[in-house]
Amino acid sequence: MAEKDVPPRWDRKMQQRLTRGEAAALGELYDRFASLVHSLAHRVLDDDRAADTVTSEVFAHLWEHPETYDPRQGPLRSWVADVTHRIAVQRLRDNETAALPAGDGGSPAEPAHLRHLEHKVRRASIAARADYIVHSMPAPLRAALELAYFQRRDYRQTATDLGVTEEEARRRLRLGLQLLSTAHDAGTPPRHGGAV
Repeated sequence: MAEKDVPPRWDRKMQQRLTRGEAAALGELYDRFASLVHSLAHRVLDDDRAADTVTSEVFAHLWEHPETYDPRQGPLRSWVADVTHRIAVQRLRDNETAALPAGDGGSPAEPAHLRHLEHKVRRASIAARADYIVHSMPAPLRAALELAYFQRRDYRQTATDLGVTEEEARRRLRLGLQLLSTAHDAGTPPRHGGAV
């Protein structure tokens, strides 16, 4: 394994501590990733209470199944995001399926409703992936995108605000947008070896 492929020491140590059942490790994991988990769950479910419930379910899963994290597949943050996405999408599907009208099974409304559900899940998956990409991209790219899109700065103003050249600001915006464009292509956060 090449040196650059070695997972961060903190990730490996955290998995070992969780596997040993150290409650303090769960607390540290929660402190580090709770906002990410809640924001991804909220992005999928569009409901604070449901996102709170999913957040609890995610950390319960991480506590009960630390062995499902494979450090060779990527950072712990990616695994946490993947578990969150899968649990939130399953919750969305369960909620939508429960709302299906009881029928004879051959109702033409059911396939339309299921198509609507799959479309909703797909949109939520893309949004969750975009959120994940933005939060995990390098800080200089994220800062440029935030200035350009949330504060409506052009590349010249972005360059001035960041204290970089206009060419560097354009490069950061271009790279950030290229990363963000992959959200639509894949639709879900990177998968890891463990099952939920």
